[in-house]
Order: sequence, then C-alpha cells, then structure tokens
Amino acid sequence: MRIGRIRSASGVVVVREDSRGWIPIEDPYEAFAAGRPPADIGDAVMGEVLAPAEPLVVVGIAQNGPGHPSPVQAWLKSPRTVTAHGVEVALRRDAGTPVAEGEIAIVIGRDTTGLTAHNAQDYVLGVTAVNDLSSPDRGEWDPRNFESKSGDGYTPLGPWIDTQADIDTVALVLRVDGVEVGQTTAAAMPVPIRECLAYVAQWTRLGPGDVVMTGAPFTNTPIQPGVVVDVQVGDVVLSTPTR
Repeated sequence: MRIGRIRSASGVVVVREDSRGWIPIEDPYEAFAAGRPPADIGDAVMGEVLAPAEPLVVVGIAQNGPGHPSPVQAWLKSPRTVTAHGVEVALRRDAGTPVAEGEIAIVIGRDTTGLTAHNAQDYVLGVTAVNDLSSPDRGEWDPRNFESKSGDGYTPLGPWIDTQADIDTVALVLRVDGVEVGQTTAAAMPVPIRECLAYVAQWTRLGPGDVVMTGAPFTNTPIQPGVVVDVQVGDVVLSTPTR
C-alpha cells in the first residue's frame, strides 16, 4: 500500500493509492498498531500533496559509511525543516557548498519500546524518500550538525510511504537534473537499517510518524542552486527543485 497526505477542499486527508485515485483512509498508525490495513473512509479525492508524515522527531544516522573508524551515531534534525515533494527549496548562500543526500527514510509505525534488530520491521509503517540537504562546510565549526542541517525546507520527504518495501533490500537512486549520480540498496549499507533502528531505540523512544534517515554513504553530491534533485527509494520518487 502507498500512503500519503493531501490538502483537499475539506482539509488535510490521509489517503492510499488506488486505480480510482487517492482514497481517504482511517489513521494508518492506529490500524498498524491493531495489526490490520487501514480501512477506507470515503471516495477518491484530489488536492495538494503534503509530506506523508508529520514527525515529532527526525533522526539522522551518521558514520554509516564504508571503513568509517567510528560506529554509527544518531543526531537530531528539526521536524520544521520537513517539506513536501515538488516544493522549491532555497539553498543557503552563506554556508559553503550545499550537498544533496539521498536517503532511505523509515517511518515508524508505533512506539519503539521493545524494538530490536531482529524484530525491527514489526515497528516500521513503511519507507519513503528523503533528501537530507546539508551544508557540510559548516562542520568545521559545527560538529553537532545544527547549522549544516537547519536550512528552511532542508528535509524534503515523500511523496508517499510504501508499506510493502523491504527495509533490508530496497533500492536507492540519486539524480540531479535527470542524471544519475549515485545508487545503492539497503543491503549495501555498511550497517543494516534494522541495526540502525535498534541503536536509536536503545537510547530514545520513537513513536508513530517519527522518521529515521538511514544515511547516504553512496548517494550524496554537491549541488548548485537551480538544479532539480530526485531521490528514488524503491518505486517512490521525491523531486525537489532548488533556487
């Protein structure tokens, strides 16, 4: 199932993809906790595509790279930087060269108390695409990633959550102006996604709609204002024009 959020004439609606269009559904997190697919609650609707989740917490995974001397570590990014598919992002001119980081984003489905590497998929509503826009030149002064990750709109997310994607094998591609500049799969991650989730859950409790960005060891590239960045995770394609 592909789940999203749109702003329709009647307000914000959670929807699923269907041959008839986008069908309103009940709260997918309540249904997930109950162990069943969300039920339909209305006829097909149209509207503005929003980010598919409203996380209270956005976690980044650092150091998930080949041969890195340190273990993976988590850091926090402001949920207020989350923006939707197709929304233009103004890249900062005062923070060095901007970098696009295409990543597999995990959308948490329920309270992560009890999550381990073995059962991690039981806590995941689905996966989506995220572009963790960054200003890594600020790292010399900002080892905590606050300045380098805090640009307005610097977390494009979506457009849909794929509830059937395999967190162990899903593919990831990064394109700039239609040209592929990086590709990998979850299976190629130096530290598997389920181990990253278990690490995060060991230290902090996440909840429905929270997002874990799983790292971009093979899918990051410097960019310039004016390009369009596409991040594809499985069949989910996130497009972000820049200026």
